[in-house]
Amino acid sequence: MATALTPVLTRYWDQKDSYTVAGYERNGGYKGLRKALDMAPDDVIEQIKASGLRGRGGAGFPTGLKWSFVPQGDDKPHYLVVNADESEPGACKDIPLMLASPQQLIEGMIIASYAIRANHAFVYIRGEVPHVIRRMHAAVRDAKANGYLGKNILGSGFDLEIVVHGGAGAYICGEETALLDSLEGRRGQPRLKPPFPAVAGLYASPTVVNNVETISMTSQIMRYGAEWYSSFGSEKSPGIKVFAVSGHVKRPGIYEAPLGITMRELLDYAGGIREGHKLKFWVVGGSSVPMLTEDHLDAPLTYEGMEEVGTMLGTATPMVFDDTVSVVRAITGWLDFYKHESCGKCTPCREGTWWIDQLLHRFKDGEGKPEELDLLNELCGNILGRSFCALGDAAATPYPQALKLFPQEFEAGIHTPANEAFDPMASVVFPGVKTS
Repeated sequence: MATALTPVLTRYWDQKDSYTVAGYERNGGYKGLRKALDMAPDDVIEQIKASGLRGRGGAGFPTGLKWSFVPQGDDKPHYLVVNADESEPGACKDIPLMLASPQQLIEGMIIASYAIRANHAFVYIRGEVPHVIRRMHAAVRDAKANGYLGKNILGSGFDLEIVVHGGAGAYICGEETALLDSLEGRRGQPRLKPPFPAVAGLYASPTVVNNVETISMTSQIMRYGAEWYSSFGSEKSPGIKVFAVSGHVKRPGIYEAPLGITMRELLDYAGGIREGHKLKFWVVGGSSVPMLTEDHLDAPLTYEGMEEVGTMLGTATPMVFDDTVSVVRAITGWLDFYKHESCGKCTPCREGTWWIDQLLHRFKDGEGKPEELDLLNELCGNILGRSFCALGDAAATPYPQALKLFPQEFEAGIHTPANEAFDPMASVVFPGVKTS
């Protein structure tokens, strides 16, 4: 069990110039890059493998292994794409990382590009955050002016250009192949795999797609070493993680700690549940993972620890809900989102999200039927594992666990609207903000 916060990526956020090259260098920035450029590219990949770093976008795939899939000597251009399309409900870690420490991300991008032999890299940022897009554009200019981008970086003979791309604001573009289609100027829809991006990605060339937090951490691993990084966390989930805690807590915010910390400890750091209320349920990785209750507060926040209690670590951005919240209303809101964000490419997701959403609204409005409780489970089962990408799985995830944990609220939805059973205004985090 971890007992202390360990700021690494967030360590210098309180410095007013943390986003500049000067501020970053003052705190040891770009030391990891210099070490990497003195190594062979394959040795850099082995260092990341040895660290045990897993992807921070939700899937948790080993980063070094992903880089090693890129074929070498194929006479094709290679690309690195950073997935900064953070759109998962409740997730807010990549956006502040880019705002407060973009040079850390750029250093990681140079290291990753060098390792996979890529001379062009892209940052795909969700379109709703223009201030972040502007910050990243300025950071790229700053890095280039100081010799970290362009031709012959630090005299190494390695060249790299970074393009900052503002996305169209679609949640589906967080799926890596839909992101690549969008980056190429097409409608963002997931591709059939195989082939995987490492073989045929951007412009049909070998491509690595990684999350902002993942790439940012590579700069620290190269600076301090694989052994340093793997000394944190557990054997299967080594390292340090950025946790974004939101909801009905006194101090919502970002807390960086070793994997293996518990939600009970994170709640303590976040000041606990707001006065006069108690915890009802929480979701650890955004709305696309099964919810948990107070009984699970002491489970270690690791990939294997969350699997043992029937959920997934996901993005590790816990949302906390107190006793004022209607479970039916909460998951109906999530399904509104997934129905709206479905790209429509595959039938299970396109049709299934619509049907689940319609039935959930009946229970939210007090018009549900007893037989529809089983029908909802059947619909979720017909989507799970059958959709073209993980969006369908995400939409099929909240209801079964919610029914298992809070059956009485769905049974009440047969005759009582959720807004009568639970006053919507009582759940508002910021007084004065209207809710539906």
